[in-house]
Amino acid sequence: MITDTRHAIIESAILVFNEDLSAPLEKIADYAGITRRTLHRYFKDRKELMESCECAVQRACYKTNTLAYNSSDDPVEKLENMFHAGMSCGIKYTFLHKLHSLHDHQHSQNSQHCTDYDMTFTLWREHLLVLQSRKLIHTDLSIEWIQAFFRGIVSASVQSQIPGQPLSDQVIKSAWFSFSKGIGM
Repeated sequence: MITDTRHAIIESAILVFNEDLSAPLEKIADYAGITRRTLHRYFKDRKELMESCECAVQRACYKTNTLAYNSSDDPVEKLENMFHAGMSCGIKYTFLHKLHSLHDHQHSQNSQHCTDYDMTFTLWREHLLVLQSRKLIHTDLSIEWIQAFFRGIVSASVQSQIPGQPLSDQVIKSAWFSFSKGIGM
C-alpha cells in the first residue's frame, strides 16, 4: 500500500507540475485522491516531492529508451523505436525537460541531477550522430536542433491529448511522420 500511494502521488505530481510547476500541493493531493496530510507522510515538502518526481521520470525514460535502443540492429528501425519510446514517456519527457530548462536552473556536470538528465538522453544523441555519419538523416541539422524538434513534437502530441491519457495511435503516427520527414528520412 505504501508503495502504491507513493507511486500515485508521484504520478499525480508529474501531471500537475507539467501543467504548472507552482501548483499547490493540495492540487496534487486531490489529483492523487488523498489528503494533503497523507501527502506529507510520504514527502516532507515540495522540494522532496519534485526530486522524487525527477528521479522517477529519469529512471522510466532511461529504461524505456535503452530497451528501444537494444531492440534492433537496423539503425533506422532503432531510431523509430527510440522515437516511440520517447513518445511513450510523453508527459514524463516534457516534465523532465521543463525542470532542466527553468530560468534559474544552472546545468552543471557537478550536479547529480544534471548528470542523470544527460545520461537519460545519451543513447539518443549518440544514435543521431551515427545516423548522420551514415547520411541516413540530414547532416546539416545540428543534434541540438533535432533534439529540440523532437521535444516540440512530444510536447505538441501531449498537449493534443487529454491529460493523463496515453497518446493515441493516430497522434503517434502523425508525430513519427512529422519527425522523420523533418530530419530528412
